[in-house]
Amino acid sequence: MTLLRLAARQGRAILIAGLVVGIGFPALAFAMRPWIPELVAAMLFVAALRIGPRAAFGAARDFGAAVGIAGLYQVVFPLVAIALFLALGWNGVFATAIILMLAASPISGSPNITLMTGNDPAPALRQLVIGTALLPLTVIPVFWLTPDLGNLSDVFAAAARLLALILAATGLGFAIRATVLRDPEPETLAAIDGASAILMGVVVVGLMSAVGPAIFDDPAGLAVALVIVFAANFGLQLAAATALRASGRRHLAAPLGIVAGNRNIALFIAALPAAVTDPLLLFIGCYQIPMYLTPILLGRFYRRETAL
Repeated sequence: MTLLRLAARQGRAILIAGLVVGIGFPALAFAMRPWIPELVAAMLFVAALRIGPRAAFGAARDFGAAVGIAGLYQVVFPLVAIALFLALGWNGVFATAIILMLAASPISGSPNITLMTGNDPAPALRQLVIGTALLPLTVIPVFWLTPDLGNLSDVFAAAARLLALILAATGLGFAIRATVLRDPEPETLAAIDGASAILMGVVVVGLMSAVGPAIFDDPAGLAVALVIVFAANFGLQLAAATALRASGRRHLAAPLGIVAGNRNIALFIAALPAAVTDPLLLFIGCYQIPMYLTPILLGRFYRRETAL
């Protein structure tokens, strides 16, 4: 328990360490890729155990708002991007990657990242579950307008598998929290936060397998990819959080800002043809970097909510 509480205090350093190991040891990153689903399930279990079912599901009005946010993030945003790219005549790998990123549901680590900024992770977990559940529907207009992306039925199947994983992991976490761990002590919650930080630091190693080789094989392409992913990820986070603050929903600025910029584009690797996804692997690997640096580079921005 002492080591886990120490990990909770050093959560940001653990995330950086995971990024460095994933980039510096590509062979290890490739070896860990097959274990990503199990690690993601463990992250979800820990997040659900930390939050509990009552806080996660919220009131009926919270559920309705989450459905609306999913429609805005996963349908409106990518359709606006498609229209903008067509108007500008911009196509190619990065345009496709941004459209897929915007169409994706939130990453499984979004509640954990929200926790690391000192904010309530429940809205992020709620958005994760609802966004993934609606993904088979929200991707239809995006794929209809961009038929080169591949077979829609494969995306449905991948989204269904991910939803089953989320429901199983969060269901077990909620069940334990509701029965065995009804009123955890602060020390216990700190230990859970430490376990969450360790899991996130481990899972990112497997997601960075394309980045390390690109340092030597394609440094120019790597630089361009990094600029694009930071602009897309942080731009969406800052815009969403600022809009929520301006609307008076300051308590949602951090979790829904984090969810806006951090999407599960890796889901489409298993769902789309290799001809579509292989050129996206560098983007997907680079995309993990702003994800995992969010608590560090945007920590002060999001901690404004807890100071109120």
